[in-house]
Formats: sequence, C-alpha cells, structure tokens
Amino acid sequence: MLQGPKNLPPNAVDQARIQRVVRLARLMDTALRIPGTNVRLGADAVLGLIPGVGDIAGSLIGLFIVNEARRLGLPVHKLAAMLTNLALDTASGLFPVIGDAFDIFFRSHRRNASIILDHFRVEVPDISLREHRGERGRRRQ
Repeated sequence: MLQGPKNLPPNAVDQARIQRVVRLARLMDTALRIPGTNVRLGADAVLGLIPGVGDIAGSLIGLFIVNEARRLGLPVHKLAAMLTNLALDTASGLFPVIGDAFDIFFRSHRRNASIILDHFRVEVPDISLREHRGERGRRRQ
C-alpha cells in the first residue's frame, strides 16, 4: 500500500484537534502568572497539591493529549517521547514539594503540544519546541 507524504498540513478537523490540545496545554501548564514574577503555573501544578488524586487527574489529561496526537497520525517515536514526558511529570508527583516545583518548570503538556506543532510545522507564538530545548534565539550551525 502506498503512503502519502508525511507531515501534511492539517485539515479542518485536525486543526480543531490541534487548537484543543494547545488550549488544554496552556490551561494545564501556564494559565496563571504569579504576580511580580515571570513564573507561570497552571492547573497541573494546582491539582498536584491534592495528594494522589491531583497527579492522577493531570496524568489522565496528559494521556488525552497523547491520544489526540495518535489520532492525528504522529509516528510512534514521537508518541514515545510524549509518553516519556508524561511519565517524568507523573513520577515527579510522588515527591510532595519537589514534584510540585517540577510541575511548574517542566511543563510536560506544553512540551507534548510542541511536539505535535513541530510535527505539522505549525507556529504558535508561546509554544515552541526550541523553548523547551534551551535554544532560545540560537541558530544551529
């Protein structure tokens, strides 16, 4: 069976799916800014304060994002990277204070949304893969 070219521009249904993932990632990781700082946190960090239940809820939402990526046709290696991000976030939740701080700075949902955006070469101003790789403003030589 012949397969078409990879990374095709998303159709209308895929675009709606991508927008939903981006909105959800923002809500979970960067919805609120701590006044007087540049630190942003989201529902994932707040939910993480609820012992046990909060981390499970954040993980289930993360699995929804990974499932949307699967439905969009992302390759297995990208899905594996997304699951690794989610596993790190979930495992960090086992450590009460450290895990909550990790949630604020690791931002697994945004990382996973950026993998989807990068796959389709879609630009969203405040979610970029370079931001998470520490490549802000640097060009590869």
